[in-house]
Amino acid sequence: MTTLLNKNQTVGDSASKTDVGVLADVAALLRERGVSPTAQRVLIAAEFLLEPVHLCAEEIVESVCLSDRTVSRATVYNTLKCFVEHGLIRQVNVGADRVFYDSNVTPHHHIFDPESGNLTDVETSRVNIVGLPRLPEGREVESVEIVIRLKPPRE
Repeated sequence: MTTLLNKNQTVGDSASKTDVGVLADVAALLRERGVSPTAQRVLIAAEFLLEPVHLCAEEIVESVCLSDRTVSRATVYNTLKCFVEHGLIRQVNVGADRVFYDSNVTPHHHIFDPESGNLTDVETSRVNIVGLPRLPEGREVESVEIVIRLKPPRE
């Protein structure tokens, strides 16, 4: 099991989400991060921790319900919130009505194409930030996250 490589958690290389050993590794990773590994949380975590992905909550609901129809939409949303709070995944807001959950928790930016729905990672070294506004006294920058939104060219 590879865990928290560069703070990005992955489990196995070509593992199956239903493999008992993989699920045990996912449960162990949840425990390491202070999350109680219920069966439903392990199933939801397996959606993210096997490979780098950007998923919307509804995609996770659909996928998890294929394995376990007893997992409710509310459970998925609550679990995603828990995973974000424990640093297992990142929440990426790409618009007023669209949120992705990202398994890559290392600092990086994104390009979002609303036409295709694709969200692509961009390494921080590929973006040059020239300056930031003056910060309030007693505060410091925690992070800078940029989402570049695409649109078709003007004709």
